[in-house]
Amino acid sequence: MKRLSRLRVLLIVVLPLVYSLGVAVGHAAESGNFAGLVDIGSGRKMYLKCSGHGSPVVILVGGFRASADDWSISDKSKPTVFADVGKFTRVCACDRPGTPVGEKPSRSDPVPQPTTAKDALADLHGLLTAAGEAGPYVLVGHSYGGLIVRLYASTYPKDVSGLVLVDALSEGLRDAETPQQWAIQRKLVQGDDPESLALYPALERIDVDSSCDQIRAAPALHSMPMVVLSADHPWGPQVKAMIAAGKLPAEVPPDYGYVVDAAQKKAQERLAKLVPNEKHVTKTNSGHEIHKEQPQLVIDAIREVVEAVRSGRRELAR
Repeated sequence: MKRLSRLRVLLIVVLPLVYSLGVAVGHAAESGNFAGLVDIGSGRKMYLKCSGHGSPVVILVGGFRASADDWSISDKSKPTVFADVGKFTRVCACDRPGTPVGEKPSRSDPVPQPTTAKDALADLHGLLTAAGEAGPYVLVGHSYGGLIVRLYASTYPKDVSGLVLVDALSEGLRDAETPQQWAIQRKLVQGDDPESLALYPALERIDVDSSCDQIRAAPALHSMPMVVLSADHPWGPQVKAMIAAGKLPAEVPPDYGYVVDAAQKKAQERLAKLVPNEKHVTKTNSGHEIHKEQPQLVIDAIREVVEAVRSGRRELAR
């Protein structure tokens, strides 16, 4: 009850305060390191933070309901992706609408939910343009962010010179499951949780089927340096305990994690064949959040792609 009251206070008091105090930032690239709201037009502002100098600019795109701060979190005393990438090139991350920051609401203006990868792409493109953050970009996407960065690279091929996918969600996961299995997956991915939505109605929800259809209909990626990082800690053994603890719905079959593990393995192998000489890292000693559990792997992958781009290579060296 206390948590419910606290979040309601945050929604009533903090959200308007964030919007009223946030000063829209234009041409943010000219001011160096910063964190603030950027006017993207149509009466909307989005939160963006950037650090460092150099080209290509690395754009970090978080997973489902992940704010920009997700890239500044790591286990124990390990480095954080945002801070370390900012030491060798310029790096930016943003809040999509409905992505909470701890117990606080998103710093970006709300939009009708659910949204799709195409909606997120349009927002990201508008945000980078309004902020004056010019390409070329190396796009880094975790989980749902992987769909977004792939769609961005297909839609604006001249702006994207490299990709890093961090245990990315893909249309291949849907293809590798039966319709009955995907129905369970869809419910888990889309985030239609009544309790959470009652607390925060503007919370991010996604139309995962439409997003998968959008990436399938997009043009093929052009040749570019690309690294795929895949989690290797299985989900299967964890599901029964998660159901018992109420972290997963009771109707999820206890063996469902093994279904997802097998489907995700196939999906990740497909991602590793999107462009020539792509690098696929499968020994990550990590669960789904590789950027937090093993951030150095992600940092090293980004550095490898950035250096390839700077050398003018369209593929990673073998």
